[in-house]
Amino acid sequence: MAAKYDLIVIGAGPAGEKGAAQAAYFGKRVSMIDPSPRPGGIAVSTAGIPTKTVREGAIYLSGLGQSASGAPPPRAQDPWPLLTARKIEVSELMTTAVERNLVRHGIERIQGRAHFLSPRKVEVEKVGGERVLLEADIVLLASGSRPHHPPNIPMDDPDVRDSRNILEIGRAPESLLVIGSGAAGCEYASIFAALGTRVTIVGGSHLLPALDVEMAGVLAECFNSMGIRVIPGASVTGVARVGSALKARLADGRTLQAQKILVAVGRRPQVDGLGLTEIGVAFDSAGWVQVDGHYATTAAGVFAAGDVIGPPSLAAVAMEQARVAICHAFGFEFKSEVDHFRPTYIFSIPEVAWVGFTEEQVRTAGIDYEVGRCSFGTNAKAQISGFPDGLVKLVFRVSDKVLLGVHIVGEVASELIHIGQFVIQDSGTIDRFIDATFAVPTRSEAYKYAAYDGLMRLARRAGSTMVR
Repeated sequence: MAAKYDLIVIGAGPAGEKGAAQAAYFGKRVSMIDPSPRPGGIAVSTAGIPTKTVREGAIYLSGLGQSASGAPPPRAQDPWPLLTARKIEVSELMTTAVERNLVRHGIERIQGRAHFLSPRKVEVEKVGGERVLLEADIVLLASGSRPHHPPNIPMDDPDVRDSRNILEIGRAPESLLVIGSGAAGCEYASIFAALGTRVTIVGGSHLLPALDVEMAGVLAECFNSMGIRVIPGASVTGVARVGSALKARLADGRTLQAQKILVAVGRRPQVDGLGLTEIGVAFDSAGWVQVDGHYATTAAGVFAAGDVIGPPSLAAVAMEQARVAICHAFGFEFKSEVDHFRPTYIFSIPEVAWVGFTEEQVRTAGIDYEVGRCSFGTNAKAQISGFPDGLVKLVFRVSDKVLLGVHIVGEVASELIHIGQFVIQDSGTIDRFIDATFAVPTRSEAYKYAAYDGLMRLARRAGSTMVR
């Protein structure tokens, strides 16, 4: 006989956790299935939290932002053991927090692999081979994603890594080739560069393809100042071992040699063995699980959220998608939609974040727009912190000065972006930054001077002048 629940959640990552908790909060009986012995998914085990922990440790141990001269202090020992220990410590703390949240909500966890027998029946093969049958009116698919492995790259070579195992290498390599210029590629490239690794990053028309083109150039300049070689528009056609090193062949005939290679060329949905096609779950043209505006799949009663439905592949967005899916599934009048103006953020060194439209998007839309900029090089707090690289860029409509987009390259960009996000959500104008009083010295006051810069550009358009 099948054990009956109100909700079955497949996957214990950020989407699975928050979706399960949302249903349990309203009194639903919830079961969660995941093959890992502990919950949290890659967000707390191999990627999200561990990567950001290593990032902060790399900044600290390298002396970035701590030396008035700009030169990092001499390193007394190999930093990798310290970084690994800290990574494990923080990962354990956050995994425990997820476990406590699930226990607090009375969510039953089952370790095993799920397989759909029908849209409302799931068979679970537990560790040891025992099979159990679960049944529920609603199923939330939150199984996440996995790194894509191109067929022309030998992923079985111990010196070829992906985002799941790059932090298990034992020590920072002398040289690293990063294939892929997306979020993972940029984060790891800058982390290893901070630790003294010679890093080359290839792929894509520019860094972070979804980023405003000008800001991608700013990030490339920051990377260059760290010693990272950026080769845009290059594609790797093959990788071969040459003694103790690896040699990558580029499509234009060039070769690049490195001690280790990180493959970061996108992700694919983690759906193997689930039997989704058999129960009528459709996939979109890019191979992600297809959902509607309520995150319902094409199979009755089956919803999906998080990485399994594709970009932006951000934990914060996955959580909100799952909450909205559960509210629609059960009719809870709590949360009806995911924020339309949600920020995208990359924890590279320096950080990158944006919300709203890029300059290219508003130009393509035929909108008469203007921009305002403020370099962190003129910001007192940025200078004090030792991280003066980057800038704040505002994109706004000329006719009414309504803010359309905010783009930031610089430390704590992931924190600063929310100021612009709230103004965009309220259809506010750049005057909001002019009128606001920002603490001094703070990085946030860059918003005010970016807005002043925008107003000066408007004034020059009108043939007048204004005093800053």
